[in-house]
Formats: sequence, C-alpha cells, structure tokens
Amino acid sequence: MGDVAHTIFFFVLALGVLITIHEFGHFWVARRLGVKVICFSIGFGKRLWSYQENSDSTEFILAAVPLGGYVKMVDEREGDVTAADLPHAFNRQSLSVRTAVVLAGPVFNLLLAVLLYWIVFCTGEIGIRPILGSVDSGTLAAQSGFKEGDEILKIAGRDTPTWNVAMSRLLIVILEQGDIKIDVRSEDEQTATRILSVPSRIRDKPELLKEQLGFTPWEPVLPPKIDSVQEGGPAAKAGLLKGDLVLSADGVKIETWSHWVAYVRGHPEVDLNIIIERDGVNLPIVLHPEAIASGDETVGRIGASVTVPPDLYQRTQVEYRLGIVEGFGAAVSRTVDFSVLTLKMVGRMLVGRASVENLSGPISIAQYAGESASVGFIQFCKFLALVSISLGVLNLLPIPVLDGGHLFFFLIEAIKGSPVSEHAQLIGQQVGIALLVSLMGLAFFLDIERLLA
Repeated sequence: MGDVAHTIFFFVLALGVLITIHEFGHFWVARRLGVKVICFSIGFGKRLWSYQENSDSTEFILAAVPLGGYVKMVDEREGDVTAADLPHAFNRQSLSVRTAVVLAGPVFNLLLAVLLYWIVFCTGEIGIRPILGSVDSGTLAAQSGFKEGDEILKIAGRDTPTWNVAMSRLLIVILEQGDIKIDVRSEDEQTATRILSVPSRIRDKPELLKEQLGFTPWEPVLPPKIDSVQEGGPAAKAGLLKGDLVLSADGVKIETWSHWVAYVRGHPEVDLNIIIERDGVNLPIVLHPEAIASGDETVGRIGASVTVPPDLYQRTQVEYRLGIVEGFGAAVSRTVDFSVLTLKMVGRMLVGRASVENLSGPISIAQYAGESASVGFIQFCKFLALVSISLGVLNLLPIPVLDGGHLFFFLIEAIKGSPVSEHAQLIGQQVGIALLVSLMGLAFFLDIERLLA
C-alpha cells in the first residue's frame, strides 16, 4: 500500500509540475501580449480550489482530475465579449501574436527540460564508468570487435563519462546512422576507435536492439558475502548476519554475488535451503525471498547487500559535474537531442518502422515517476525533463486539439490570407479528439498488457 501511495504521489506531482509549466507558458505570453485571460485551470472536473482577485481578473482553479489543464482567453468564438474587452480578444489578435501564445506552452516545456538538465549537470551525480562487461559472441558488439573491459570514451565525437550518458548517446545516434564511431580504452590502457554497425531492421525495433546489441556494464566478481541486512527483511528474519558467506542454495553451489542475486531474483516467495559459512562453521538456513515488481516481472528480494572492497568504488565510479556555463550548453544539447529522438520515434511509428509498443501510458509513467523518485532527487529531475520534452514535442504535432493543430491552422491562414473556417476547425477538432482518444486507449491497453505479462 505504501508503494502505491508513493507512486501515486510522485505521479501527481510530476503531472502537476509539467501541466502547470505548460499552461503557464500560454498564460504568461498571452498576458504579456495583451490578451485577456479569463481563467487558468490545473486539472479538469470538480473544483477543489479557486481564487479570483476581482470580477475582471483571471480566475485560478485547481480541479480534481490532474490529467491536463487549460487557459481560457476572451474569444468571440466562445461567447459574448464586452466592448471594453474586444481589443483584448484572442481571435482579434494578429497572426504573430496568436502563434506566440499557442507556441508558448510547448516551448515552456522544453525550457523546463533545459532548466532541469542544467540543475542535474551543475549539481553533479555519481555514475558508473562506461566499462563493458562480458561481450557475448554473436552480438553486434562482438561483431564490431568490442571486448570485456573496454571503456567507452566517446560516441560519435561526444564524451561519455558515465554508463547512462553513453547509453543515452548511443540510442540517439543509432536512429541517425547505422555505422557509429566509438572511441574506447582497453584494459591495457590502449585507445582505439571501433565502428559499431547496426542494421536498419534492428534500429527500428528497440526491443531487438537491447537483446542483440551486447553492451552490458562491467560487474566485478565479488564473493557472496553479506555486508548488511535490512531490518525486518527476509534475510534478517532468516537469521543472516553481516559477514556470512553463502556457499550453496538448494544444493547449487554459489560462487559469486551475481550468481546469488540471480538465484534469489528467480525464486520469489519460495523457501530456499541455503548453507552459509559463519566464523568457520557451516550452517543450514531456510530463506524465503519476498516478491517485488521489477519492470514487467516479479522477482525475489531478501534485503541484504554485498561486501565490497574499499577501493572498488574508486575504480568503477565517477562523479560527473559541469560548471554553470558548460552545464547550460550541455543541458540545451541534451534537450535538443531528446527532442529530435522523440520526433524520430513518432515518425517511425507513424510509417510502421517502429513498434507502437514503445508507447507509454499513464500507468507506465506513474511507475517511472515512483521509481525515479525512490532513487533520488537527481534521477527524478531527469525523469521530469524527459517527460517534459515528450509533452512539448508531442504537443507540436499537427493534430487538431493539440497546440500543433492550432499552429497548422495558422500556417494555412498565413498561406491563404484568411482564417480557416470555423466549420473546418470543428471537423478537425472532432478528428483530433478521435485520434487522441484512440492513442490514449492504445497506450492504456499496452500498460495493462505489461502489468499482466
């Protein structure tokens, strides 16, 4: 129950921030350009709170359903307008003013992403060095000559200081080109440039890419020795203590911590008969891993950590932090990269070159919100930035009802010299609503399918 409440809270918080920024963009630009705003609402449905300074000012509303918001402006197409308000009516503004007001929402979402990434880069984060683990034969990495222990230094000319930065950069570049230049440093400190060749049939399907790429982070070989035990967890209930060495489970010899983790994850809610060594004495213990959700599957967890040599963190981890000016440039670059990536993925889905299974609905987004918040503030900022980019870019698509649909009508107006007829706009809005409802229904269905898989 606590996990559900945690997920819902951060989902609502994320939506609230993203929607508020988007609608504030419309509101702020409209006010600055002389358009009168009647109300500014975050959410739909029943009003939970509202404030209006006087009858002639903007009414601010907080509503019950946090799945959107709106800014209502004075407009002759939506009701009677007093003579005093006519100069401030949206429909009477020049084409450039109307365009600026509509464009402001998506632009503010992209600016929010820049700000969040700027905070991330300037605050800094601890990441793992982009060192490759075991490279399986037959994978694209093996075919391109990559070996275990190779540290990725640059991808297509850009530095990759951490594993996450390297993988994000790789995903972006893969959609642009099939042959990717990657600079690496081998275990013997020799630098080399390798060309990763990714066939188009794999580039179009991220699920195949993950399976066939062959890039996995290096993991040190650690003995299955317990360092700490979570109070109240399965390990503590079974009597495991700091310093215990796991020798076997159900008769299977356990030689490394990775092997032990994999065994536990594969046996949720199952009694494990394990043998441990404690102070030179072998002891039998019955351990019952609890079941937890991990992505699309249920895995076992016991609430125990491994003993790590003191110098290992220094060899595998790196702090990635930039200065204010450099961080801002990197934030802009990251926002542009992910904006382009989003557009390309949408385009590929529209022409059938990418699976619609890449869509994420409200359930998936809620899970990501909760998981990122659990990791920490920096990770939650990165999640918010990514979703804000998606919201900004998708709102620019030329679909009636979305901001991009209004901008498309403005483009037609600029070409033909007169506004698109209200009848044509109404038909467009009906088509747009149908498309959005269908898309949301598909995303929700895919979410349910992932939960039940």
